[in-house]
Amino acid sequence: MDRTTYQKLVEDKKMDGFLKENSYWFKELNRDSENYKNFILAMKEKYHLKMTDRISDAIDNIDLISGILDTFK
Repeated sequence: MDRTTYQKLVEDKKMDGFLKENSYWFKELNRDSENYKNFILAMKEKYHLKMTDRISDAIDNIDLISGILDTFK
């Protein structure tokens, strides 16, 4: 693993935590630095950080707020 990849992993707390929980990624990242993209995708999938997850969460929040406002009417 090159220094820049390692520095990116240590600086971001979510990446660091995911790497500690899934230590097999050390081996994958040491073999090929191109696996960094796969690591990011796996982390986003586990922590629900993809754009579709964010949109879905926003819609759920809007529905919740509108439901609360309807009960106050």
